[in-house]
Amino acid sequence: MTTIEAFLEGYIFRSEQTGYSVVSLSNGLKAVGLLPEIKTGEKLQLTGEYETHPRFGVQFKIESFSIIYPTTPDGIIKYLGSGLIKGVGPATAEKIVSVFKENTFEVLDSDMDKLLKVEGIGKKKLDLIKKSWEEQKAVKDIMLFLQSYDISPAYAMKIYRTYGKDSVKIVQDNPYQLTYDISGIGFKTADSIGRSAGFAEDHPRRIKSGIIYVLNEAASDGHVYLPMQELIKNCFEILNVDLSDSLLLFREMEENAQIRISNANVYLNFYYEAERNIEQKIEYLLEGSSVITEKEMRSIRFDKKYYSDEQLEAIRNSLLHKILILTGGPGTGKTTALKGIIESYKKLEKKIMLAAPTGRAAKRMSEVIGMEARTIHRLLEYNPQDRFFARSEENPLETDLLVIDEISMIDTMLMHNLISAVNSGTTLILVGDADQLPSVGCGNVLNDLIRSEKIPTVMLTKIFRQAEESRIVVNAHKINKGEFPFITNNENSDFFFIQEADNSKIPDVIIELASQRLPAKYGFDPMKDIQVLTPMYKGDAGADNLNRLLQNSLNKNEILLKRGGREYKTGDKIMQLKNNYEKDVFNGDIGLINRIDTEEEIVEVIFNGKKVEYDFLELEDITLAYAVTVHKSQGSEYPCVIMPLTTAHYIMLQRNLLYTAVTRASRMMVLVGSKQALSMAVGNKKSKRRYTSLFSK
Repeated sequence: MTTIEAFLEGYIFRSEQTGYSVVSLSNGLKAVGLLPEIKTGEKLQLTGEYETHPRFGVQFKIESFSIIYPTTPDGIIKYLGSGLIKGVGPATAEKIVSVFKENTFEVLDSDMDKLLKVEGIGKKKLDLIKKSWEEQKAVKDIMLFLQSYDISPAYAMKIYRTYGKDSVKIVQDNPYQLTYDISGIGFKTADSIGRSAGFAEDHPRRIKSGIIYVLNEAASDGHVYLPMQELIKNCFEILNVDLSDSLLLFREMEENAQIRISNANVYLNFYYEAERNIEQKIEYLLEGSSVITEKEMRSIRFDKKYYSDEQLEAIRNSLLHKILILTGGPGTGKTTALKGIIESYKKLEKKIMLAAPTGRAAKRMSEVIGMEARTIHRLLEYNPQDRFFARSEENPLETDLLVIDEISMIDTMLMHNLISAVNSGTTLILVGDADQLPSVGCGNVLNDLIRSEKIPTVMLTKIFRQAEESRIVVNAHKINKGEFPFITNNENSDFFFIQEADNSKIPDVIIELASQRLPAKYGFDPMKDIQVLTPMYKGDAGADNLNRLLQNSLNKNEILLKRGGREYKTGDKIMQLKNNYEKDVFNGDIGLINRIDTEEEIVEVIFNGKKVEYDFLELEDITLAYAVTVHKSQGSEYPCVIMPLTTAHYIMLQRNLLYTAVTRASRMMVLVGSKQALSMAVGNKKSKRRYTSLFSK
């Protein structure tokens, strides 16, 4: 081994996922190996060996590293002002060094409160500097341990924030614990560490972690459980261990309430309990009688000129039963029926609550009904710190009528928490479109409840005359029936099909439509009114490529930040990728970047007028949203939707996906692609089966 010292001049290549880097050094060498995200200009001590690459020549292969702090005032100023520490830019660094000179690092390491002597540093800024400095030191120490395990600097930071000073010990003793505690670290990463640390292939910790991983992966695909034989098969592919004779291990996991086995199906325990709780609560509601008296029923007068027979049936059933499903496609009058239900309860002076799964869906519900609607999490008074719903079976919601919209979006766990909080005196109305895509989370709640035939269900089928004038509505129903839609373009239409068989040209057509043609002819705002929806992330017409092209076309601001292959600018349209209850933003919420602070490493995003801050390490939670997948658009409505349809997306060309996309458009729908792809989507009724057991165990 050889030890060298040199300044880091820059990164030639760096993998955000693994931390593998190729860097140029001040001594003219190139070095390769695992490094955290070190600032240019830092002095490094590298231990490793020289090697001759057949293509790149002599380079230094890094085995370990350490950072040598600069000793001159100018060097210290440059080091501290490089963006390494939140709250310290070049100007603040100069002020700090002017006070403490060559003793600056000693102050930072042992007596940081002295920084209060520096002009411009108050208590709040001191706390920020303290936290950032300690994290930098700790993460670099952890990195020395983790760099041989292919763990990226971002995950090293997450490990440190979860385990603190015990990070190295926990990772050494049980690396598989990371899969349970660290968001984003899956079994494969933990297994890489475990195998390097000497864990045998058949070690119980490894096998149990692998089983949980496979079941979690299945849940990500929508499954509540896996059949035992399928689980064993999937585990063998991951673990290379045959679990056919591991009954004792499965029983031990059952005893520890990690899994539940029923009818040769294996559940994560909390999913099993959630489904059974939903069943029990619904049975309880079905057994109860309506709290509406006969006298109150007689006092309600229904205007048969205003409501269809189907809508009147929905209103009557809402007064007769404790639980009701109201479903139907666009233009069938779900909103009118729902207003009739709510007006009836208002006349009886009953208390009413409205909610929907997402902020966007709740806002739409408020606008069309004319009453406050909340997200289900807000309704149930979710506490993000404790991950606890204040409203529950012990503390139920106090209302006579509870209406939940967009029920197709609700997954098994959310339904479990919702129905647990329904009071015995409450009437529950579940509203949704059973033909849309199922929830992003596991389960198929709406369709399972309808198929059970246990719950009174009103399915609206009549399309009203006004809706019949909309090609969007008409074509949505044709698509849902498996019929080819009307695609004869008419200037007065709200549904257009642009033929483009060359997949590589489709992005150019979409860019022109979004940036020029549609804004010029119809006055659509490209950022606020137009949304590109696409079946997939990859490919010419996938969300990743379209986002890059649309960003370049629609946002002329300079690039301020690069992370994980993405570039961010102020004004960028972004989407939240997972629920974050602490920030009160949810999977699918769309906002605009308002500010990027490279000194404090903060990105500020505005969601519906609310400012939300993201640490740079949290940027994996957001993505560009000029183009989003159809799955991510559920519960939303956009004035204008543009959707590419290409045979390159054949895996995702399904009827319910196309139907969901078309029903997202309120004023205009534009399909761009080939008739062949459109025909494939309309004709493909097969959707991936989900393993669920709600009312069918």
